Amino acid sequence: MSDPECRRRSSNWKQLPGPPFGGPLPSPPVANPVSTTKKILVAVAWPYASGSRHLGHLAGAYLPPDIFARYHRALGNDVLMVSGSDVHGTPITVRADEEGKAPEEIVDRYHREFVQNWEDLGIRYDLYTTTGTDTHRQVTQDFFMKLLDNGYLYRQMTEQFFDDEAGRFLPDRYVEGTCPYCGFVHARGDQCDNCGRTLDPTDLIDPKSKLTGNTPVLRQTEHYYWKLSAFQEPLLEWLRTRQGWRPHVLNFAIGMVEDGLHDRAFTRDLEWGIPLPVDDLGPGKTIYVWWEALMGYFSAPQEWARLAGEPDAWKAWWEDPDAESYYFIGKDNIPFHAVYWPALLMGYGGLNLPTDVPSNQFVTFGGEQASASRGIGRSIGWYTERFEPDALRYAVSINFPETSDTEITVEELVKRVNEELVATWGNLVNRVVAMTGRYFDSVVPAAVDADERDAALIASVDATLDEVGDLIGAIKLRAGLQRAMAGAQTVNAYLNEREPWKTAADDTERTGTTLKVALDAIAGIAVALYPYLPFTTTRVLRALGVELGEHGPWWRRPEIAGGTKLSDLGPLYAKMEPIDEEE
Repeated sequence: MSDPECRRRSSNWKQLPGPPFGGPLPSPPVANPVSTTKKILVAVAWPYASGSRHLGHLAGAYLPPDIFARYHRALGNDVLMVSGSDVHGTPITVRADEEGKAPEEIVDRYHREFVQNWEDLGIRYDLYTTTGTDTHRQVTQDFFMKLLDNGYLYRQMTEQFFDDEAGRFLPDRYVEGTCPYCGFVHARGDQCDNCGRTLDPTDLIDPKSKLTGNTPVLRQTEHYYWKLSAFQEPLLEWLRTRQGWRPHVLNFAIGMVEDGLHDRAFTRDLEWGIPLPVDDLGPGKTIYVWWEALMGYFSAPQEWARLAGEPDAWKAWWEDPDAESYYFIGKDNIPFHAVYWPALLMGYGGLNLPTDVPSNQFVTFGGEQASASRGIGRSIGWYTERFEPDALRYAVSINFPETSDTEITVEELVKRVNEELVATWGNLVNRVVAMTGRYFDSVVPAAVDADERDAALIASVDATLDEVGDLIGAIKLRAGLQRAMAGAQTVNAYLNEREPWKTAADDTERTGTTLKVALDAIAGIAVALYPYLPFTTTRVLRALGVELGEHGPWWRRPEIAGGTKLSDLGPLYAKMEPIDEEE
């Protein structure tokens, strides 16, 4: 289980290598650490391998869990962060039909792109896989059988849209029309991107086939249905006991359940997917991708455990009631993770329900909600080509849409990098390291006769580290970054007050003490910033002679030993020029 190659391996569409951890740090010595180890499952939304992910996805679902997981690893908790590319269902087949390609080609292209995105940004998974693995198929089929055996699945004849010209039944995303709730004219047969409601194709006003543009007709077909209605009271009781959840998540979920839950189709007329483990419906039936993809949170830990050579290791995160599980998603996925997935877990039995579902709200571009299906919002790759990794991580994190929809422009991102990251943190580190080089030949001086002001700064940094940790633990990630940067500003204020560039002329001891205290403070702020800026804070700490471990506990301010020879650091960040958005 500790083999690093097992942790890094990504069992995916074509056994592509998984993304690196993004700046792994070897261990420091730890004196008598207090054991507070928890099992933390960090479950990240599975992107459809049908198109590029945009900045809204990064801000909503993919960067937040990496920050959260890095913090918990630094605490010494046993984190398992999993996700993968969703390679089944209609988004892939729709794209394949549009391009005249096989679904496998679409999956291969976008899965590779996702893996590159994570690598470029240092988003570290213990396993990033796909829903196309044998493990996922087996686990999903076993889940189906458990629900069937427990009496939560039943067969029923139903009507489904059929395209006479195409000669085929139309899965949900092959039908588009007007949302009956908000009037959005581009609603899909499974969900309205505008109001977030889940739909059935028959709910749509003026439905049209995406294949031919014709109005489809209803025909009889048989499917398995899931007794979602049986979980209305248990779900409502469970939801009303949730504490610490974001109000928009909890209120939406409770409102949805109070409105009444209805049984939902569990299978679809679609070849591209996981086949049923029973044959009583005949050919051409697969498990509905909505439910199958959710089961990836259950199958990925099992795949990770098998790859690690300890097949039962996953149970510590799923069956131990003291383990915690956090599901990082965008707002449009709240129904699936706060209602449907807990209901599925209840139906299976014996598995942990979500500890929290910290959904972010939407990122908007020009007032419109980012949407991959409607082409609103540039791809993650567009940004990684123009921003340094930690610069992009910073600019996105400081704009996380945690409590409300947030407009993000390229101009705003560049401004944040230049006026905050470069001017506050980068400038602080570079000038203290440079002065240590200039006045002490890059050897950390001793602190001689440190006074109350020096002690106050160190106490302030220690308090900053505690507060940042508390905020990240509460998944208030934007506030955590703001607090860390406020700590950096405090160190800058201390330097401006002490003026070591002046005292160097006639008071070597005072200058040395000032720089030693500043270096200790910088080390503490670097730890606080590490979950957000793993690449550059690793460089800073190594330049100060500090090596952190891949796993903690090391969430504390490192002491920089006097006499340490600082290594060459160089500028942390480059000031950005304006970006031509029409480029």
